[in-house]
Amino acid sequence: MTEASQLNTELNSSEGKITGDHDESHRHHHHYWKKGHKPTIEDLKKEIRMDEHTIPLEELLTRLGTNIKSGLTNGEARSRLNTRGRNALTPPKQTPEIIKFLKNMTGGFSLLFAAGAVLSLIAYGIQEAVAPGPKDNLIIGVALILIVIITGLFTHYQESKSEKIMKGFLKLVPQKALVLREGVHRDVRAERLVVGDIVEVKFGDRLPADVRILKSSGFKVDNSALTGESEPQSRSPDSSHSNPLESKNLAFFSTNAVEGTCTGVVIRTGDHTVVGRIAQLTGSIAQEKTTLAIEIEHVVRLIVAFALVSGITFFVVALAIGYSLLNSFIFFIGIAIANVPDGLLPAVTVCLTLIAQRMKTKNCLIRKLEAVETLGSTSVICTDKTGTLTENRMTVSHLWYEGSIHDVSSDLCLTEPQTAKRTPSIGWDALSRVMGLCNRATFKENQEHIAIMDRVCNGDASESALLKCFELEVGSISAFRVKYPKLFELPFNSTNKYQLSVHTQPDGAGLILVIKGAPEKILQLSTSYLDNGGKEQLVTPEFVTQFEETYAKLGNMGERVLGFAHQFLDTSLYTKDFDFESIRPETLLGELCFVGLVSLIDPPRQSVPMAVSKCRSAGIKVIMVTGDHPLTAKAIGRKVGIISPGIYAVDEIPGADPFTILQQPNLAKRTLAVVVHGSELAEMSDAQVDYILANYPEIVFARTSPTQKLRIVEGCQRAGFVVAVTGDGVNDAPALRKANIGIAMGITGTDVSKQAASIILLDDNFATIVAAVEEGRLLFDNLKKTAAYMLTANVPEVTPFVFYVILNIPLPLGVLGTLLISIGTDIVPAISLAYERAECDIMARKPRDQKRDKLTSQKLIYQSYGQIGMFESAAGFMSYFVVMGENGFLPYTLIGLRKNWEDPNAIVTDSYGQDWGFAQRLNLQYLGFTAFFVAVVVSQWTDLMICRTRRNSFFQAGLSNPYFVVALLSETCLAVILAYCPRVNGVVLMTGLRFEWWFVPLSFALLIFVYDHFRKAIIRRWPGGWVERETLY
Repeated sequence: MTEASQLNTELNSSEGKITGDHDESHRHHHHYWKKGHKPTIEDLKKEIRMDEHTIPLEELLTRLGTNIKSGLTNGEARSRLNTRGRNALTPPKQTPEIIKFLKNMTGGFSLLFAAGAVLSLIAYGIQEAVAPGPKDNLIIGVALILIVIITGLFTHYQESKSEKIMKGFLKLVPQKALVLREGVHRDVRAERLVVGDIVEVKFGDRLPADVRILKSSGFKVDNSALTGESEPQSRSPDSSHSNPLESKNLAFFSTNAVEGTCTGVVIRTGDHTVVGRIAQLTGSIAQEKTTLAIEIEHVVRLIVAFALVSGITFFVVALAIGYSLLNSFIFFIGIAIANVPDGLLPAVTVCLTLIAQRMKTKNCLIRKLEAVETLGSTSVICTDKTGTLTENRMTVSHLWYEGSIHDVSSDLCLTEPQTAKRTPSIGWDALSRVMGLCNRATFKENQEHIAIMDRVCNGDASESALLKCFELEVGSISAFRVKYPKLFELPFNSTNKYQLSVHTQPDGAGLILVIKGAPEKILQLSTSYLDNGGKEQLVTPEFVTQFEETYAKLGNMGERVLGFAHQFLDTSLYTKDFDFESIRPETLLGELCFVGLVSLIDPPRQSVPMAVSKCRSAGIKVIMVTGDHPLTAKAIGRKVGIISPGIYAVDEIPGADPFTILQQPNLAKRTLAVVVHGSELAEMSDAQVDYILANYPEIVFARTSPTQKLRIVEGCQRAGFVVAVTGDGVNDAPALRKANIGIAMGITGTDVSKQAASIILLDDNFATIVAAVEEGRLLFDNLKKTAAYMLTANVPEVTPFVFYVILNIPLPLGVLGTLLISIGTDIVPAISLAYERAECDIMARKPRDQKRDKLTSQKLIYQSYGQIGMFESAAGFMSYFVVMGENGFLPYTLIGLRKNWEDPNAIVTDSYGQDWGFAQRLNLQYLGFTAFFVAVVVSQWTDLMICRTRRNSFFQAGLSNPYFVVALLSETCLAVILAYCPRVNGVVLMTGLRFEWWFVPLSFALLIFVYDHFRKAIIRRWPGGWVERETLY
């Protein structure tokens, strides 16, 4: 009597239903059964601890209080459902759209602009209450509010376009399950399953809960989304590993059954399943701030500090020189507002959007605009293997027949078989025959025009690879199989570890049995083999040694190896009319002839080795983190360059320990790689993990669990790295969310992984990440250029107000003029900088130091405010004084004139004794506004030219950016319209300027151009010198 039947007898004698009188300590141990129990994030980060797969089956069924033959009663199922809750995942919390929109409007620059708007409206209110006059402050306040709202809407729209993949966890839940209750099989909604239910699962179903296998028939599941294993995994009643994720007798909620059938008992449901734990862990992790968000906060703090210091300073100065408290406060507000770069927010927003659109054309979808720059700051990439570094399709790599290993190079472009590709031989004919016949895979119809390697197959990955290899090397598989009609087939199962079929040979030559399976099993069943000449010889110890060496060699290359054999059946015993179903298949296996080995691998993508090399030159460490076998992971790591040629991995040195070997000078120089198994990682302390990450430049983590991947990410972040993580499965979601930048796969990725990520690769290609890193670095460079360009204009916008207060001169530039520069003439040029191409060193330099290399560093501030901005201010005042002087007011006359100038009742006398009424003075002041405005525009021409490059000269850059010319023309045309268009200039308080006055600021513009090019020439001539250290931002 079997273990299960003995147990059923016992259960039937006690009415076969759960009594609920379990041991109290046992009930406490299984608190996850209780409805509403919410583990802490620390609980969720721990490795999964469970024993349902290791304890004897009768003990488990006793614990669950169920019966294999009849299942639970309906009453007991209802009771458990009420007590323990539905078999469903708690949906992730969704942020309301209005909250997302408000966050976009109150984060970063938006808050600064909102503060500026409030100050402007306060200043306007005070002025209106004291002495109604110009509404400049009201206009600025309204303009800033509009900027905040428009950019908030724009950012929200761009991010919401990529938000069509939410609620991914909910899609994991199957709708129905076939359950045994009260001895009757019935379809039940999956959410109503409870612990202890007996369920039936067949090919094509999605597992409705975590189940322990009671019996199976060729049952295989796709665990790739959960463990990262690319091959379907066989499932059987036998426990094979203490780790539940690797044990063959467990099948997990939301994984897909790809072959066979099974009966299982539900051991966990809903949030308590393995996937449920991952979902809860993912939802519990706070997402890291993007590096750009941190930079913007830094810029805001800098601008606020500068605005407050300068505002307070001039408030005190104004009081000291005799201004009233109210007027001094108005000056304080004016200075503070003038320091707000009004155009920077829309310019940055548009730059981010343009980069995001450009990256989409490169198969990279940006879900969060700020995430683009984080990629450029990335210093570590933790990448998955399957589908990212590899093609995610099994391919035949090597053949071993007639004593020799043969490479297989599958041409991805071929649509027709290359029958002359391999030299014909008896051994190859025999091996290829077994490959084609002992194979259940088939091509789907109407694919003749598609390349053979791209055709879709019916069947598992390994058999599909053999099928494609046959089609490439031999010819049409369908025509070949017609010559060998199938009479009998025994599918692969985990007990026999082989698959066989019997076929009729052409021309009535009898029957042939073909078999493939685990190499050691096939050799054990074989009595002979084909030698170098294709002759059949008895298996000898020498052949067994050769077999073992070849098997080990292929296995150490990370390839999956299959053994192949055939047997010509005795025609006196077996004919095509024989009933093979009536005998045990083992009786057929009398005189098998071993014909060879075939090894398969999921090959690396062709573009990946170059991409990994580019990462190295860019100072980015690439770490492989996979759920696959260590040998496979290491082999792929070597092929793509994550482990360099000639470098030893620690596990390749007998007795070596990763924590001591680096202290041995003779080994440390070449031992720079380490392969860490998940079971080893589980035993390591955080300090040991940190040691591995800090001291080994080449690292592969294999057989990792979801919590271990999260732990690796946290270790990298503790070391100060900016971490990018790739993933496609449910198991990757916690790490994707914790990383500084999560990158999900668009083709193979689950909705859960996409939901947790900030970026989605539309082609699942690692090389796309490297291209995106380059775009991210380019974005930061270009944002720096944009900031430098726009902050420079702050100086000529602030200095007129400073001189106005301190020297008491008529206002050189009106408030509307400063606004028109910031959000008018400067916007298009600032955006054009987003189109600048990368300079030659962009992927040759290390990732930026986040503590030193800021978006607005001291060097950039000094360059913009202390140098170029001063030149532009000088140009503005020169134009202002020239215009005022040619109209009768020489510079010395203007000093101290402000009070009388602004008095509507006063008559002012110029330097030549002419009297000016208020209306005349107002027209002249508008002319001065225009002159100063035009001078800033002309100076910004050359500022735009010099901001295009960090090291190269303008002539080296040339006209590679077509939008540069458009930008120059646009700001010039806008300045002309504002100055000369009658209806417009009246509104913006400007007036027509004489043509020759446009040439006044040109000398300063030329000075800016020559000065900066001289600076860059010194940087290029003496790299790393004083000028570069002090001025290169």
